Formats: sequence, structure tokens, C-alpha cells
Amino acid sequence: MERKLIGVDLGGTTIKFAILTEDGEIQQKWSVETNVLDEGSHIVPDIIESINHHIDLYKMSKDQFIGIGMGTPGTVDRQRGTVIGAFNLNWKETQNVKEEIEKGTGIKFAIDNDANVAGLGERWKGAGENGDDVAFVTLGTGIGGGLIAGGQLLHGKAGAAGEIGHVTVDPEGYLCTCGKRGCLEQYASATGVVHVARDMAEEFSGDSELKRQTDDGQDITSKLVFDLAKEGDVLALRVVDRVCYMLGLALGNLANTLNPESIVIGGGVSAAGEFLLDRVRDNFEKFAFSTVRSSTQLKLARLGNDAGVIGAASLARVFA
Repeated sequence: MERKLIGVDLGGTTIKFAILTEDGEIQQKWSVETNVLDEGSHIVPDIIESINHHIDLYKMSKDQFIGIGMGTPGTVDRQRGTVIGAFNLNWKETQNVKEEIEKGTGIKFAIDNDANVAGLGERWKGAGENGDDVAFVTLGTGIGGGLIAGGQLLHGKAGAAGEIGHVTVDPEGYLCTCGKRGCLEQYASATGVVHVARDMAEEFSGDSELKRQTDDGQDITSKLVFDLAKEGDVLALRVVDRVCYMLGLALGNLANTLNPESIVIGGGVSAAGEFLLDRVRDNFEKFAFSTVRSSTQLKLARLGNDAGVIGAASLARVFA
């Protein structure tokens, strides 16, 4: 009997599921909306119901499954299998996720932070190419990260290892939601790119479509900034240069600390592709120590939305 894994990627709007082989190949996947009403009390029951329903639907038996792995926002206690502080899920109090899902499905369960889990996915089946030393950085609404060293995911004393978004790139810079100034997240996340664009547009007096749209009060997105930069818009190019400088600085310092085989860049902003990567690499090389510069590669993520479920499933391999 071929043994299988279940991966769950829990997000604020959608819960993604996949059934995978032991080698990490996705066989089935599906998703449901995240119901955050009533302090998120429906989320875990919905996960249990959806897993049980699909095991029945695909005419499988529960003893085929090695385990269920899940990535979640919030602060995770991996041993207890609890989550607290996932505010986009309305989880203000401690959630006993592991206990409830194991009881509801009869399958062993493992859990970790969603950014760590996406990093595991890219390391196992994506751009990390199963290397022992891989750093993953996700540029989304915020910036998250997962750090793998010597084949092990780094968590740190309080689970805060990999908070790359809060590396300081400008000590006198923008105030961050975390309370300190100049965090990378305020410059290179999707919202950070827009913040930089609006500020630079105020000071810019030349001809620029980005300035026109900003001055007109139109909705500015990080995608628009990069698209206009690719078309040669002078202001957009200056914004991209500033963003890529900050990102290259942070990744250079990260690489000087860990010297990973690769730093994999994912998340929505990374959709700018080689246009982004080339500019980040130019700045990375200014700040990386010579040995690091010649041994650490910058890469674009490959798995897209599947990174979370694949990485989550890899958590469950410990039960094999």
C-alpha cells in the first residue's frame, strides 16, 4: 500500500489542502474558504470535516496516511501543537490545533509557522533543490522567511528565527508595525514598495506615468511599479532601485551570517522575475563577503502557491 501525506496551508482567506506521495508529488488538491467568524472557532472543525470528506471521496483509508502537516500564521508551539496570536484568523486565545485535528481525523499531526513551511516546500521540491543550507524569503503583504541550516529548520529560542522582514535596513527609516524603524518589510514588501513609490513621487518633478497616477490618487500596486519600471518609467526605475538596494543589503547580511547554498525569493513581489532578481543580485554582491558572494546563489521560487502545502506535508514525514 502506497503511503501518503496530507499538507494544509492555512491562510486568512483560504485553506489549501493537498494529498501527496511520500516523495512529495501532489496527487490531489483542493481549497475551502477560511471562516474567521466567532473568533475563528469554525476553522479547525472545517479542516477536520474537509480532510475526512476528501479521504472518503477518493475512497482512501486513514491508515494509508503517514500524517498531516500544517502551516499557520501566528506563534506556534510545535511540541504542544498550539497556535496563538494569529490575528488574521481571529485567533486571540491559544488554539489546541494538534489535539483537535488528531482526535477528529485519527491521523498524526505536525504544525509550524507558515513562512517556515513555505521555506521547507521550496527547499524540498522547489528552487532549494533539497540542499542542506537554504534561506527562503517571501515578499508578500509583509516579509517572512524560513531558514534551513545543516538540514534543520531554525526556530530560535522563542520561534522568531527567520524574521527577515524585521532586519533593519535604515535605522532612521519608516516606522514599522513592530514598533521599530527601518525594517526591510517597510521597503520591499508589496505594501512597502507602494510606500516608497508614494514618497518618491512627492519629491519627483520629471515626466513619469507613475507620478501621474500617484498624483491623481489612483490605486498604486507593487506590480504597477515594476511594470512601469520595465517600460522605462524614470520614477518607477528609481523606486525599484531603492527597493532592490534595501533587499540586497538585507540578503547580503543574511548570507554573511549563514552562508546558505541558496537564498530563494518568493511571494507576490517576486513575480517581477529576473528584472527584480538581477537588481537585487547587483546590490547583494556589494554587501556579501567575498567567500559568500562566490558560494551563495540567489534564486526565484518555483512552487508558487503549492509551496505551503508541499512544505506542510514534509512536516509529517517525521512520522514515517
